[in-house]
Amino acid sequence: MSKDGRHIIFVSKDFDLIKTFMVCLGIKNKIGTKKSGYNKNGKYYYVQFGNVRLYRWLNSIGIWSNKSKFISDLKILDKYFFDFLRGLIDGDGCISSFIHPESRHPQIRVRICSASKPFLLWLKDNINRLLYLEGKIRNIKTVFELVYYKHSSIVLLKRIYKKVPFCLNRKFEIAKVLLADIAELA
Repeated sequence: MSKDGRHIIFVSKDFDLIKTFMVCLGIKNKIGTKKSGYNKNGKYYYVQFGNVRLYRWLNSIGIWSNKSKFISDLKILDKYFFDFLRGLIDGDGCISSFIHPESRHPQIRVRICSASKPFLLWLKDNINRLLYLEGKIRNIKTVFELVYYKHSSIVLLKRIYKKVPFCLNRKFEIAKVLLADIAELA
């Protein structure tokens, strides 16, 4: 969010995420690129648009410019929380699987990264309140990570993909495959 009080700039190295964002908001603006040292392609994508009403609404729920390190509690209604969480996982999350080193069983893991530990604590508390799931917060280099393993990640994925009006298709497909693989083993 720009400091002018009206422009919103959505930035990602994931072109598909930018397109999904634009479809969700009905935006037809041009997608720009800028140089970046943070990804292997050396560029990231962005779309900028002006909408004072949306900007003020985002402020009212706790989202401000330069929010990355300072974001904490947001005012998200429970009926929208899992849509919000799906979007968060699409942007700052990861859905993956691995073989447990001891049991040799496949495990699903859902991770969400943020530079703000208070934000992840708020997120963890809300997920626990709504789904009774415990996640773990870890410090990873310059960011924090909220992680859900095993059964918790399965419950979480089933809930966020229960009704899917919009999502990043790539992550949705990963979740479908992992949930189907786990169902076969049960």
